[in-house]
Amino acid sequence: MDSVISIRLPKSIVERLEREARKLGMCLEEYVLELISRDLDPREKAREYTEAARNLLEQARIELEKGDVRQAAEKIWGAAALAVKAYAWWREGRRLVSHGELWEYKRRMEVEVGNWIYSTWAIANTMHTCFYEGWCSREDVEKALKEVSKLVNEVESKVKS
Repeated sequence: MDSVISIRLPKSIVERLEREARKLGMCLEEYVLELISRDLDPREKAREYTEAARNLLEQARIELEKGDVRQAAEKIWGAAALAVKAYAWWREGRRLVSHGELWEYKRRMEVEVGNWIYSTWAIANTMHTCFYEGWCSREDVEKALKEVSKLVNEVESKVKS
């Protein structure tokens, strides 16, 4: 896996990027990825999305080590969403732009990949809720991390073939 490199930007620019990402229903990482990958073919985009998903999983591990369960939960949700989006790019060159489209495409993945996708997706969505509500435990997030890692690994194996 490629290493993650941090860059320093003025706070106002980061805040603007975050606002723009929220307007589009994206996490910051996905929005930046979309900006820099506009000219890539769909299969290359799929590979970039799986790499971003893997990086979010690593960030989730770091957040857990620091004790920030809510941030770890949101990173896990983001990784699952990026994995589904990567699959859509790989499978048919389609960009998913809403939560509804994620759920729709997740159903396609259940048929094509396996029924286990359903429970993994449900677990990822509890992590999204956990970020906002803060009710889950460290153990909940650790279990979710394992399950979503399987999803990312599965999608990554397909898009890299």
